[in-house]
Amino acid sequence: MTEKSKPAVIGGLTRILPYCWPYRKRLFLSFGFAVLVALFWGLNLSVAFPVVKVLLQGEKLTDYAQSRIESARKDVAFQSAYIERLNGRIAELGDEPGRREEKERIELLSELSQAQSRLSTASRDEAFMSWLDQRVIRHLPEDQFDLLALILGVLLIATLLRGYFTYMQDQLTGVVVELTTMSIRKECFRRVLKLDFQSISREGGTPGLMSRFTFDMNVMSRGLQLLGGKFFREPLKAICCIVLAFMVNWRLTLLSMIVLPVTGLVFYRFGRSLKKASHRMMESMSRLCKTMEEAFDSIKIVLAYGGERRHRQRFHRENKEYLAKSLKIVRIDSLTSPSTEFLAMCAVFLALFPGAYLVLRGTTQIWGIKLAASRMDIAELSMLYVLLIGTLDPIRRLSTVYSVLKRSSAAADRVFELVDKQPLVQEVARPLPLHRHCGQIEFRNIEFSYESSEDSESERPAALRDASLTVEHGETIVVVGENGSGKSTLVNLLPRYYDPQRGDVLVDGVDIRKCSLRDLRGQLAVVTQETLLFDESIYENIRYGNPEATREEILDAARRAHVTDFLDQLPDGLNTRIGERGGKLSGGQRQRIALARAIVRNPAIMILDEATSAVDAQSELLIHATLKDFLKGRTSFIISHSVTPSMLAFTSRIVVMEQGRVVAQGTHDQLIGRCPQYQRLYHAHRRPEAA
Repeated sequence: MTEKSKPAVIGGLTRILPYCWPYRKRLFLSFGFAVLVALFWGLNLSVAFPVVKVLLQGEKLTDYAQSRIESARKDVAFQSAYIERLNGRIAELGDEPGRREEKERIELLSELSQAQSRLSTASRDEAFMSWLDQRVIRHLPEDQFDLLALILGVLLIATLLRGYFTYMQDQLTGVVVELTTMSIRKECFRRVLKLDFQSISREGGTPGLMSRFTFDMNVMSRGLQLLGGKFFREPLKAICCIVLAFMVNWRLTLLSMIVLPVTGLVFYRFGRSLKKASHRMMESMSRLCKTMEEAFDSIKIVLAYGGERRHRQRFHRENKEYLAKSLKIVRIDSLTSPSTEFLAMCAVFLALFPGAYLVLRGTTQIWGIKLAASRMDIAELSMLYVLLIGTLDPIRRLSTVYSVLKRSSAAADRVFELVDKQPLVQEVARPLPLHRHCGQIEFRNIEFSYESSEDSESERPAALRDASLTVEHGETIVVVGENGSGKSTLVNLLPRYYDPQRGDVLVDGVDIRKCSLRDLRGQLAVVTQETLLFDESIYENIRYGNPEATREEILDAARRAHVTDFLDQLPDGLNTRIGERGGKLSGGQRQRIALARAIVRNPAIMILDEATSAVDAQSELLIHATLKDFLKGRTSFIISHSVTPSMLAFTSRIVVMEQGRVVAQGTHDQLIGRCPQYQRLYHAHRRPEAA
């Protein structure tokens, strides 16, 4: 849906309605309290009429009621007599033909209709004032001061009740907003976990996602709070005042509404600018989060290389850009409220100025245009003025609500862009069965290029070019090559982190795109160069590989991966909490835990992506000793820049890649004599060892 086709005010917030529906009872109750608030708001303002009557005019309400009843009765009698005369004149015309008689009949019928309308109005006026006099006014105190005290007491109680209803509405709305936001946050998290690796990277990675889950979600939540609170309550208050103002004098009230189209245009222009500026501000916040995350995650390098100034400058640039975007919103937002108040005051002026003329000149017309049914007094004009001013306050509040809603709508758009994001790796509707791997794995004529980022127009070069490889069950394949050769990209197609643009990956003859991700990934275990552990105990980190594993199986995996060798150094052994990303442990210890996590999974296919490149020599030897025993009977892929002697002890075949192609494959002895790329990689590794 394009921005122009969305509702003018709340836009993307309409997407939230299905998430609010489970809490509809609270919403309807909240709306009921909003109606009560509006009614008591109108009641409070209506007190202006009797106060002016009592204090300024010194007139008793009973006398005022009697005069209104008498005036209405006279009007009823006059209009009834006038209608009889009109009916008589129409009857005299009879069915006489002629253009003149027909024209006169039409004029008489029109006047008859107007007279009947005036009679109906006068009759309603008489009935209402009679009811008010009998049921209310006659029961009020005769003494003027006592009456004023009673009016002020009613006003105080009504204000107290209105405050209570406002509190209840805001509380109910707050509960619904928090529950709804929680549901949306859970849905977003669920959708993100369904995305493939490339799609997550295109969303800005961790900083971009965190910005949406925190900043954008908070902005959206604030808009929801106002949408369920003031956005319902303030228009109802304004409507209540307008209805009462229509009852006082509908002509003057209608005159004041001439400015409504102009107000709507102002809101539309401001709202469109606010939404665009809000989108840019949130994108800037994502970049700011990315800048901070990079600095904090690489704090050791920053300190060691004295890069504090560079990161401060970069943070300053991003901060200034975010400030510029925010200030634009501030400028637009600052214009909204005074512009709205000015237009609302113009509306009051359009009613008050002619009304004052009618009262002071004792007439009902201006320039021959009738603006009042009967002569207005100062009390009626005061009540009309108070009611219109009472309309101004909700409109002023709505102007601030409107700007927040536009920002919230922009935030909701960004949040639901994430919800609507479709992964590049799609599940097949009717997956083929994939049994435990026991045949061969084939990469057939693979072509693959990484997707460009959304803010980049240039295409990225191909990472794989017509790459083909066949691996038999039980083989341990070492894939080597320089940086950018495509070795990790090729193997990462196997768990479907991404799919190739051309070519196929087959496991036991089944195209992995035609089987379920659960069946495929359930057979895999992955150990990466960057050891990814969770801030839980060692036991839970190992158990993550197989939640159904027994304690004995977890202990066996820990022993086989040599995790038990360092447990005595930890305060709680296997139950020791390892901190964020395993920060309380050394690199070698973390990698052994990652290996134990893979072992307990009992995979048919094992992927080790530079798994020992960041550990010490002793840890590497221990890991290789474990792999030599564990990889038997499993198909394994070891991604590495080079091959060490300890790795050769359990390697079946070495695959050499360069510029996205498989250029050679064979044993170490075969490749060292005939493959210059492998010779270069092998000797480059041996030279540092010799030194």
